[in-house]
Amino acid sequence: MQRNRFFATHTRQLVLAAAFCCASNTWADNTWNYRQEHDRLNNQTYSIALSPLPRRDLYDELKLEIVCKDNTLLVAIAADSLIASQGSKFDLEYQIDKQAPVTLQMQTFPDSKRKGYTKDEAKPMVDAILTGRDAVFIRVKTMIREVLSGSIPLQDAAAPIQHVLSDCGLSAPADTDNAQAYSLADFERDFKQLTPAQQQQVLGRLQKMIAELK
Repeated sequence: MQRNRFFATHTRQLVLAAAFCCASNTWADNTWNYRQEHDRLNNQTYSIALSPLPRRDLYDELKLEIVCKDNTLLVAIAADSLIASQGSKFDLEYQIDKQAPVTLQMQTFPDSKRKGYTKDEAKPMVDAILTGRDAVFIRVKTMIREVLSGSIPLQDAAAPIQHVLSDCGLSAPADTDNAQAYSLADFERDFKQLTPAQQQQVLGRLQKMIAELK
């Protein structure tokens, strides 16, 4: 009897531990985070802002990494599937919120078929990401003519990314000032939520502001 109680108690403990572990992993997958890693081969420390995974029931397993290494900024994409052979170029398209899509060329690392990077387009891409409010949608064209895609949330991306920029001696765009731009789409969404009387007030103020700017 005591033996059965012993096993029952330890079984419950194992189940609770497994549940806690899974919950922690799920939470980690849903937030951007900053970390530093050490390259033992070169005895160097480098920093990374690591994105969460897209929803796995809707998209492929893709992660963005904003990296500062050797005082150089990189944007890397990591996939669970084959992208291209080592050291090969491939196309990546990204779209932030409802902005126009941007296509750029990346190259796989010399030791990986599932991870690629860009140096030349890193800062423009990072600056664009910092203007986003909701998500960045990624499409990766692979060597076997398949397309990997994922929608990566941006709600908590600013602080980790700006930490990496600071490590590289870079700064965020001055016009963002640590906040996303208020777009026409944002205005239209908010305007529709007002009452007719409030909408007339807003339109009246806008008319006055525009007249003053002419």
